[in-house]
Amino acid sequence: MKKEVTLAKSAGFCFGVERAVNICIKESEKYKDSDKKVFTLGPIIHNEEVVKDLKQKGIDVINEPGELKNPQNSVVIIRSHGVKKAIIDELEKMGVTVVSATCPFVSKIHNIALKTYNDGDQLIIVGSRNHPEVIGINGWCNDTAIIIENEEEAKNLKFDNNKKVIVVAQTTFNFRKFKYIVDILKKNCYTIVVMNTICNATEERQIEAKEISEISEAMLVIGGKHSSNTQKLYEICKERCPNTHFIQTLDDLSSVELESFRSVGITAGASTPNKIIKEVQSYVSREQ
Repeated sequence: MKKEVTLAKSAGFCFGVERAVNICIKESEKYKDSDKKVFTLGPIIHNEEVVKDLKQKGIDVINEPGELKNPQNSVVIIRSHGVKKAIIDELEKMGVTVVSATCPFVSKIHNIALKTYNDGDQLIIVGSRNHPEVIGINGWCNDTAIIIENEEEAKNLKFDNNKKVIVVAQTTFNFRKFKYIVDILKKNCYTIVVMNTICNATEERQIEAKEISEISEAMLVIGGKHSSNTQKLYEICKERCPNTHFIQTLDDLSSVELESFRSVGITAGASTPNKIIKEVQSYVSREQ
């Protein structure tokens, strides 16, 4: 039976991820004949296949500056999610060559966080408190931000109404949930300024995932298991299409039963390479 396969137009690398990977490749080429060793501070993006490919190009991953054995002969690329300002300061003090691959949309939030702190205002970050992006943003306001993950936390939040409140969002946060949380915050806070810092590409990807999952009998969501934006896509699709599966590569399809479905939708997170998406699409499109 020939399947109707719908691939999301927005599936795959976003601007920030593509930029980060290209920076890694450029730095690898730049220092390949030198004594300097190139590292990324944490995985450059949340995709194991990409990290493996970069390792083959000579780029290893460190989790903290203290792991560097020869700092002055090291190049450290800051991941797309960004890091705390204190970590960048520490690396530069060690004599490390620091290259930022932080997504420009995330850097914009860093600037907001820094200004908010310097102005004596209160920053609220709507996002996953253990996500590297959120941890990094909080570091730009000296870890003074209030982090809210869901509507319940927003309802229970006690405000200091003597302070102006600035609200930002993790760039990959669920747009609909952000709106709900903001509505709750506005009821409880006198002086609040909301900045929708969810990336446009994220919002577009979520809307398209919603639309495709509503017309498909089964959905495949491709991405790294630690990818926040891919997890959000999975949640959106699963709400509307019970037969939604989260996979990382074509190999994961061996445990997914698709034969009985006439229509299959495919979307992918912002850190999923186009090669993997095409492999999955080609496999699913074959007559079963």
